[in-house]
Amino acid sequence: MDTGLFSAAPALLILGLGAYAIFARDVFPALLGFVAYGLMLTLAWVQLGGVDIALTEAAIGGGFTSLLLVRAAARLRASRIESAAVHVGGVTRLGAALGATGVALALAAAVLTLPELPLTLAPEAMAKLPATGVGNPITGVLLAFRAIDTLLEAIVLLLALIGVWSLAPDRVWGGRPGPRYDADPDGILTFIARVLPPIGVVVGIYVFWVGADDPGGKFQGATIVAAMWLLALLAGLVDAPPVSRRSVRTLLVAGPLVFIAIGIVGAVRAGAFLAYPEGWSKPLILVVEFALMPSLALTLALVMAGPPERPDGPGS
Repeated sequence: MDTGLFSAAPALLILGLGAYAIFARDVFPALLGFVAYGLMLTLAWVQLGGVDIALTEAAIGGGFTSLLLVRAAARLRASRIESAAVHVGGVTRLGAALGATGVALALAAAVLTLPELPLTLAPEAMAKLPATGVGNPITGVLLAFRAIDTLLEAIVLLLALIGVWSLAPDRVWGGRPGPRYDADPDGILTFIARVLPPIGVVVGIYVFWVGADDPGGKFQGATIVAAMWLLALLAGLVDAPPVSRRSVRTLLVAGPLVFIAIGIVGAVRAGAFLAYPEGWSKPLILVVEFALMPSLALTLALVMAGPPERPDGPGS
């Protein structure tokens, strides 16, 4: 078999699915194209040997983002009549096309003008990886060499959730996110929601657990666990908690706060914020991972659930 053709096929499919998702006139066909696009990107990363990136793309890019877009499309159905009255002129369409083309050409020029041997810190990072005590280079980089970026990513997700909550009307502030779903108790969705979540939670925990030494980690595991909770939510088996509940808010901030606390310990004991004292790197990294996992899972699930729509009380 021609290996060149085998390598080019995913790239051609990715381009084709991307074009389909852009030019599809209906929302849901475009979303299906986007989901397939994400799955093909996952396969491409596996082919390139980036298993960690492939897991992230499958969980967040192809999974969580797709669900978020489906939820947004469903909400936009209510305003379809109003939005249909809005006419986009040819000048606006042309300007958008030219702007997108300009961005694509600028990115292509930047990539093509890179030196043949680009500067990289990978050898230095791999040389110092044993000092962290973890075997997975991705985990070592994310929680040791660029830990401040990982901390900020967790905080940004939390701020995004606060932004979603801010869309709630004042009368239901602090209430329960989204509608109360009521699926057919004998339907296929309810059956899947009863069978799949126990397996999915175990898979999510496993993906999280092996992240210290093998492909996986907290973000991927948290996304899988959040997706399992959302499946049970859509089937009506569980209800979203009120956002005013103290235990919910405590769990949301617990992970970032533990991360910051360990950063302060590093500033006191190792001379720099988020530096790890000698001999304590892996234990402290594991503490951060264990603290962030439930916080990230809850944050992602509540972002998907949307802003509060119902007051907290009987019959809500």
